[in-house]
Amino acid sequence: MRKDVLIVDDEAAIRRLLTGALGRAAISHVEAATAAEALRLAAASPAPLVALLDLGLPDRDGLEIVPQLAALGLSVIVLTARDATQEKVAALDLGADDFVTKPFDSEELLARIRSAMRRKAGPLANESRREFAGGSIDRSTHIVEVRGMRVDLTPREFNLLWALADHPGRVMTHESLLEGVWGSAHRQDLDYLRVAVRSLRRKLEEDPGSPRLVVNEPGVGYRLSA
Repeated sequence: MRKDVLIVDDEAAIRRLLTGALGRAAISHVEAATAAEALRLAAASPAPLVALLDLGLPDRDGLEIVPQLAALGLSVIVLTARDATQEKVAALDLGADDFVTKPFDSEELLARIRSAMRRKAGPLANESRREFAGGSIDRSTHIVEVRGMRVDLTPREFNLLWALADHPGRVMTHESLLEGVWGSAHRQDLDYLRVAVRSLRRKLEEDPGSPRLVVNEPGVGYRLSA
């Protein structure tokens, strides 16, 4: 029988906290305290949908197994006490879908887990349409709706929103957004992205000064609320 979530953490107290939160949310789970055990459980059939991965494991650095877990089909959410931006970016570049910094809010983590599980549940019925918190974007008709109202976007704004909506709830790095929307020659042109995000927020957010839809992850990138 499939377990929805694989918990990978060598701290028993953290595992107890996570198992309690998952149990209250009726999300099935299995635990591992080492990288070797995590890879064994991830290779089970059927594999878990999501891995909650601590980076400080006793036998290997957690970053080393991110690509292996992703290759086995798991959505990887990194749980880390490391606050270095470069490590968060490295985790995302290696195939992680998201990261959460310890100490974390259990309800926020559960929301991110549920979002990852929905993405893994199966292919979208309509490959030209994506939905996000309070809105939708349709690539075939070029229609964007937020809170039941049509929103007119420039082609660049539309492409940026699509890039974010293609991975709702997931952090997209600055470099991946710049390359996907502006091209590989502009991977370092962060001002391009900042200007476009400000413009997008003015059109999508109820309060652009306190954005709740297009959310900044300082030093890393942006996520679109799922």
